[in-house]
Amino acid sequence: MNYKFKTKPYAHQLTALKKSWNKETYAYFMEMGTGKTKVLIDNLAMLYDKGKVNRALIVAPKGVVKTWYEQELPNHLPGHVENVSVLWQSNITKKQQEKLTELLDVLDHRLKILIMNVEALSTSKGVDFAHRFLYVSKPLMAIDESTTIKNPSAKRTKNIIKLSELAHYRRIMTGSPVTKNPLDLYSQCKFLSPWLLDFTSYYAFRNRYAEMKTINVSGRQIQIVAGFKNLGELSDQLKNFSYRVLKEDCLDLPDKIYMKRQIKLSHDQLKLYEQMKKQALATLNGKQSTTVNALTQLMRLQQITCGHFKSDDGVTQPITNNRITELMNVLDEIEGKAIIWAHYQYDITTIIKAIHKEYGPGSVVDYYGLTPQDERQNNIRKFQNPSNSVRFIVGTPQTGGYGITLTAANTVIYYSNGYDLEKRLQSEDRAHRIGQKKSVTYVDLIAEETVDEKITKALRKKINIASEVLGEELKSWI
Repeated sequence: MNYKFKTKPYAHQLTALKKSWNKETYAYFMEMGTGKTKVLIDNLAMLYDKGKVNRALIVAPKGVVKTWYEQELPNHLPGHVENVSVLWQSNITKKQQEKLTELLDVLDHRLKILIMNVEALSTSKGVDFAHRFLYVSKPLMAIDESTTIKNPSAKRTKNIIKLSELAHYRRIMTGSPVTKNPLDLYSQCKFLSPWLLDFTSYYAFRNRYAEMKTINVSGRQIQIVAGFKNLGELSDQLKNFSYRVLKEDCLDLPDKIYMKRQIKLSHDQLKLYEQMKKQALATLNGKQSTTVNALTQLMRLQQITCGHFKSDDGVTQPITNNRITELMNVLDEIEGKAIIWAHYQYDITTIIKAIHKEYGPGSVVDYYGLTPQDERQNNIRKFQNPSNSVRFIVGTPQTGGYGITLTAANTVIYYSNGYDLEKRLQSEDRAHRIGQKKSVTYVDLIAEETVDEKITKALRKKINIASEVLGEELKSWI
């Protein structure tokens, strides 16, 4: 392709573009870390240059909407494409309203891009504006991490599928289109077109590809999925309108790929965070936490962003937070095995509990200070065994970050970071070492506008916070 790209595409990204760029409907089933976002942006630019579209609605999970707006579009949208890009906000200020009004100007021929959190399309305000935006001219609509609409009965799924009728071009993107079972595909494909899979209803689709059985629950009979059938047929149908790629198929990818998922603090977290930041103390349920120096204050602030509160008497309380939800969203999107690092032992237990609930007790092992010595090597063996049911290992970098091999994973998630550069680098290399045959993707969970951002930025710049930033200097840094 002779297109003037802003950033050079990899070979598999070029293949995706060649297959899809002028198709009205297409699915990028590309594993996390293979660059599906860039493919969509280049596809949008090509369609705009050909006069086929002049506006785009990008719907993304809340953890990545700001990344789309602040990084992906500026990094990959070609410079010759004049555009107006707006990130939807639930609280519409005067300035935000001016930007939204600019998006609706039909006499302005610049490419208009609206980026919306998927949850906004559960609200009448979000749906109404999206409808106004798509109703005029020639729009493209894309769903990033399209498994967010896998539930056909969810309000946002119904709203998004209805809105898709207004779009001339439609795209879905996810690394894991079938997160629990093949039935997840129905709503994603219906967004593209109700005719792609030749089924007029979810139940007809289910009857074709699922084996059902009847069980008695509380005196009534219900049907549950007992197995699947005709999956070869389904796979053949998908090939007509999708491109599937795994990292192992992409020989030209960099060895390490870094990504971040952003989280908003809950109301309770925000209140405690501001108290601790301004007064070096905070109170929750009658328990007080105080700090005597800047490093301790930094630690307390980070504990609050992680979703727990440790008071002066040593008692730890949970705080309502979005962090564990975002972690489970990431796990829902990835293929294969993953390492999850967390800085605090309290968070390890929270993570394991959530994974048990979602994936079952046999899906996870741990490696941290409270893991018995006689279980540690066995946990590693289970994780490294490709035929074992264990998909996740959860640990702390200070315990599990040294001397062990975890090359069964090519995804490493930092639930939270420590301040020690050596521990970060060592923990990264548990997966990225001899025996690893794939690129490794590192995902940092980061609470917006908090010490999380400062810590991650410092580590990426190879700064050891614990040893290089002390005392009064750190106060201004906070």
